[in-house]
Amino acid sequence: MRRVRFAVSAVAAAVINTTAPAQTYSTGPEHGYPTKPIRLVHPFPPGGGTDAMARILQPKLSEALGQPLVMDHRPGAAGSIAGEIVAKSTPDGYTLLMGFSTVMTTNKSLYSKLAFDPVKDFAPITHLATSQYILLVHPSVPANSVSELVALAKAKPGALNYASAGIGSPLHLAAELFKSHARISMVHVAYKGGGPAATAVLAGETQVVFGSVAASLQHVKTGRLKALAVTGLKRSYLAPELPTLDESGFPGFNVTAWHSFVAPAGTPREIVGRLHDDSVRVLHLPEIVKLINNIGYEPTGTTPEQLADIIRNESAVWAKVIRDANIRAE
Repeated sequence: MRRVRFAVSAVAAAVINTTAPAQTYSTGPEHGYPTKPIRLVHPFPPGGGTDAMARILQPKLSEALGQPLVMDHRPGAAGSIAGEIVAKSTPDGYTLLMGFSTVMTTNKSLYSKLAFDPVKDFAPITHLATSQYILLVHPSVPANSVSELVALAKAKPGALNYASAGIGSPLHLAAELFKSHARISMVHVAYKGGGPAATAVLAGETQVVFGSVAASLQHVKTGRLKALAVTGLKRSYLAPELPTLDESGFPGFNVTAWHSFVAPAGTPREIVGRLHDDSVRVLHLPEIVKLINNIGYEPTGTTPEQLADIIRNESAVWAKVIRDANIRAE
């Protein structure tokens, strides 16, 4: 397999270092900020991973800031409704977005009339946590490694089907990136959510899927699925025996789900600094690390500049994937 290079930010390796100490970013007085509750706008309904992440951080972060962090769920349009609300809010530090990776990096290319620009319309605060995906195949597939899967797909172009959670979903885009750089042909079968996609592979209806590490390992342990690799730059703490795609012939391959805090563009630097410093301190509290690990994520914590690099670089990667594969969101 030819070696390939991906346009992945150099800060990505630092992002996944969960032992990094909190960095002080605030550079001056915050002018009494905050003096009233802070609204945290969510892009998805209650009960999902984004909601769980926010609720883990909420009590300690409210305590650190000295004001309540008030949850405001605004689902719809794949997170774009929440993004627009925050992008158009007053940049005073009292309205923040719980930014999810797709909202911040892929929606701009998937939707032709997005009402905000994730790069220009937000002031990054910090990258909060990341979770990898896992490359899975049905046990009937005669491949026990990434190289064997690629060889099989090349020998039988179009014979393998891969499932996704829908057109333009993270699972779809991860598979398209893999296909592109492996130079293989697989047929996309879109389902209405990650659960149905996983069920299809378990039943042998499709043969390949990129799934959640935490949700998939139970099926791997019982032999109902075979795991070939994970998609981050380092091995998953949940399955350290599995290689990364980076180790498996795709140097730099880095596809993750992640959360972040961002504010409207124009938010004063001192306020961004206060939010950054308190958020990173809370992220690295031992009890918070444990709770975040329990939902399948690893705490990160970056400077605002590093988060800006991640948003900009990953947006460029996904824009190319979406353009080359001619993907249009449903």
